[in-house]
Amino acid sequence: MRYPSASHLLTVICFFSLAGCSPQKYSEKFQEGLVYCSESDPLSMNPQLDTSTTTADATAHQIYDRLLEFDTETGRIQPSLASEWSVSEDGLIYRFTLRPDVVFHSTAYFTPTRPFNASDVVFSFNRWRLTEHPFHRVSGGYYPYFESLGLASNIADIRQISSNEVEIALFERDSSFLANIASDFSVILSAEYADYLMSMGTPEELDEFPIGTGPYQYQSYKKDHYIRYNANPSYWRGQPDGNTLIFDITPKSSLRLAKLMTGECDAIAFPARVDHEIIRERDDLVLAEKAGLNIGFWAFNTERPPFDNPDVRKALAYAIDKNTLLEAVYFDSATRARSLLPAASWAYQADADDTGYNPVLARKLLDNAGVPPGFTMNVWAIPVERAYNPNAKKMAELIQNYLAEIEVNVNIVSYDWTTFRRLLREGNHDSVLIGWSADNGDPDNFYRPLLSCDAIPSGTNRARWCEPAYDEILDKALQTEDIEVRKALYLQANQLIFEKLPLVPIAHAYRYQAYRKELNGMIINPFGGVRLGGVTKPRD
Repeated sequence: MRYPSASHLLTVICFFSLAGCSPQKYSEKFQEGLVYCSESDPLSMNPQLDTSTTTADATAHQIYDRLLEFDTETGRIQPSLASEWSVSEDGLIYRFTLRPDVVFHSTAYFTPTRPFNASDVVFSFNRWRLTEHPFHRVSGGYYPYFESLGLASNIADIRQISSNEVEIALFERDSSFLANIASDFSVILSAEYADYLMSMGTPEELDEFPIGTGPYQYQSYKKDHYIRYNANPSYWRGQPDGNTLIFDITPKSSLRLAKLMTGECDAIAFPARVDHEIIRERDDLVLAEKAGLNIGFWAFNTERPPFDNPDVRKALAYAIDKNTLLEAVYFDSATRARSLLPAASWAYQADADDTGYNPVLARKLLDNAGVPPGFTMNVWAIPVERAYNPNAKKMAELIQNYLAEIEVNVNIVSYDWTTFRRLLREGNHDSVLIGWSADNGDPDNFYRPLLSCDAIPSGTNRARWCEPAYDEILDKALQTEDIEVRKALYLQANQLIFEKLPLVPIAHAYRYQAYRKELNGMIINPFGGVRLGGVTKPRD
């Protein structure tokens, strides 16, 4: 068992003392609502535009709904805005029956005149799939999740059959299609609101001042401080228990813990590993744990020499001891990754090939590849805490020491989160410590966004690796519903990844959620952002 250091405990105690010994700030002002301490700012108020956990947490399940959703316990797809659906025998036609009498948010900036209907579904899908759509290029025209899957290119048509029926036709069978449209990013927007904004000449406000059908309505946002939401009184599942929801943006994990202790926050994002014992020992707090559908990895920019050489990538992989990285960074809360898929996936391969610690072989491979001693490279470290990598800077420092043993110099690079993501997308890195959390339980949700050719422009393929043979394997896997056939194909994908090694799988981490004991309905969502619509707490 590992315990927090004395210096860390002192930091927490200092914050705790500054905060006082009783709930204050939001908990006094908004005592009938919830306060969630988030780790950073969202990049948008529309998850169509971003794949980050922070944006999904702040928007996907608070403001919006999707046609379908996942049961958080079983992972099965279940109805949401679509009350039922059918699939043609050839797997190419999907028909959805929409839930009646669902209303969009009424806010200070927009009041709907009609309920949710099929035109909203058609608008929401066509916005990201059709480049000629009037809203496609609004807010930049990037839809990274959909682009990484190549989803738009496989949709032949989407049409409104009636006000409560929609039909989607595919060019080719896609066994992951329903899972993809149940993910955080497939949110349904208001076509009526979009038309209104276009008529006013302010279409960008669609993503800045959101309108959805979810349990909470957006009210205001102050960057680096908070996001405030009001309960949706007309929510189709029933109004949330409290009147408000506050996302208290608190980057320091120790300060988030202090706010949780005082009751200033009801729940916190990403409790630091060194804080777990503190939380477990308190009678007023809960630390929930669940195996994570995620992967933390070290990706090489394969478009840059010498990282375009698989032998150089293998050398760097053999230079590091993954077991030590796990012990030092994850504190026994993660398992060693042999491939992209964690053990919770039905396509997990327990005996997948893996690299071991062998610095002698590493130096030999570099010599053979013409990489001289003293070579210098950059390792970018993600600047925010994530379940898949809770401390990328520390991991980068350990890798820096390992590579020094094979006479490779390392510069550790980081920026603020917004700049980091922009420069990473532009391909300015040599290598990066980052990861991926699954948006659904289908294996394609790991293999395609992380390493397919289509995922390079979207920015989710951090290795910028394009291998047509790999993409062909993935395409074959989607054209069948036979699980055993798909498993065999993903085994081939694992072998190809190991042979070329565009990235080094490091860890599959557990997911944790810390919250005050009096909360009811607080669960860990294994497929994407936090869900707060059904969370309640006692009222004074």
